[in-house]
Amino acid sequence: MSVLVLDELDRGLIHALHVDARAPFTPVADILGSSTQTVVRRYRRLYAQAGLRVVALPKPRSSGTHQWFVRLTAATRSAHDIALALARRPDTSWVRLTSGGTEIVAIIHTAPAGPDAHALLLRDIPRTAGITAVSAHYLLHTYLGGPTAWRGRVDALDADQEARLRAETGTTSAPNTANPTDLAASDDPAHLLTDADRLLLSALREDARLSYAELATVTGTSASTAARRLAELRARGALFFDIDIDPGLLGVTVSALLWMQVAPAHLDTVATALARHDELAVVAATTGPTNLVAHALCRDAEALHHYLTRRVAWDAVTRIETAPVLRTYKAAATLRAG
Repeated sequence: MSVLVLDELDRGLIHALHVDARAPFTPVADILGSSTQTVVRRYRRLYAQAGLRVVALPKPRSSGTHQWFVRLTAATRSAHDIALALARRPDTSWVRLTSGGTEIVAIIHTAPAGPDAHALLLRDIPRTAGITAVSAHYLLHTYLGGPTAWRGRVDALDADQEARLRAETGTTSAPNTANPTDLAASDDPAHLLTDADRLLLSALREDARLSYAELATVTGTSASTAARRLAELRARGALFFDIDIDPGLLGVTVSALLWMQVAPAHLDTVATALARHDELAVVAATTGPTNLVAHALCRDAEALHHYLTRRVAWDAVTRIETAPVLRTYKAAATLRAG
């Protein structure tokens, strides 16, 4: 079986989808100096062979949910089944197997209140056979990740090409490639999703490039109504688009979660600086004995060693626990295991 190798056109297409996830292929092809037919063919190939998925997800403030990083210690023989069961749940994302195959890390989305708000954390997981330890870290603030793309996926287009694409598609800004620290903090009131919004987002979570006619069929409305609702959600910042694709296709062979302990007085300064590092895809402040988590994507083990010893060797970082990611079962929304 041949291994898929991405070329400049593939990487340019991925970058363009980060700029505008719903951009028509014709202006994308124009920016990339290719034909529409070729770009469509490449997209279909990436979809079929590279697991490329364009998804839309609600902002936590709009969905009214809380996010928890959960670390589960499990027996090696049961870890796979537990991780797969978690990945199949609609209230989880970023399910990974780490640390020699005995630890599962997942993000769990919970309602802020109600009798079953934390049932998964307080009842279901602790009673699961094979789990020997559980720790939950409430996600307090995201410095990098979510709406902001890992820079390894957005290094194919230059600033002029991005600007041209936004102009041609009518996208007024590029939230997925903006300064992460500008996106992390917002004092604007959140737009709380309605039932109609949730139905629309449920379809977009599976495929954010569905046509308005297809969205109309799923939501039981007209294409114009679907277009208007989506435009309103985008304008209000109630959702963001993300791309799921295997980072290994982009030259990454080593992936690791970094659980850091940082002096509270320096937490914001350290996290803001880390959010600008090309090696990191996620930087978030959490509760718990470690108060900062990052996701590192590196070319190889030597590159990760260089990063840890020369770029994160700050006095304010008093402890780092490095947990290599062995397998990803679920990314933002896409299952990676059968």
